[in-house]
Amino acid sequence: MRKNTWVLQCCLLFIGCYLALTMGVGVEEKVDGAIPVTTLSPPEGNTTFIDGTTWCVALAGVPQDDLQNALDWACGLGMADCKAIQEGGPCYDPDTLLSHASFAFNSYYQQNGNSDIACNFGGTAAVTKHNPSYGKCVYAAPGSVGSAAPPLLSFIWWWKLALLCLLLLYLRS
Repeated sequence: MRKNTWVLQCCLLFIGCYLALTMGVGVEEKVDGAIPVTTLSPPEGNTTFIDGTTWCVALAGVPQDDLQNALDWACGLGMADCKAIQEGGPCYDPDTLLSHASFAFNSYYQQNGNSDIACNFGGTAAVTKHNPSYGKCVYAAPGSVGSAAPPLLSFIWWWKLALLCLLLLYLRS
């Protein structure tokens, strides 16, 4: 009976950690294989200007391959909210790499505390005080991004938790 209590306590601990993660308590998952970021800006700190809000946009004139790689990373491993730039979404038009990358970069930037390092993307992006929103396409601003974990991350964490509990039960039996 004591063994099962220990397993239950461990499972409850991991559930608590999962809930903390999904409720935005500050636990972050680091992702290997991310695009290396080289920057001279400080790694921490909000860069919102005193006189307003900032957004992150893609830079015109950078190599298209670099921009595409950064966009793929932002919408993939970076877990930016890229639904609006999918076909039929409010930010799909204009259907250009620069426009789609700007939206994705800003989504990532706002989700990650709008710090300098969150708007670099290998030198393909920059912070601006000009709101890039247009028509029905509204770019996120500080405070407008939710803190809930994306559905895929939530799904992955539940599976990890379930497998860990099963492993603990197996090892303790």
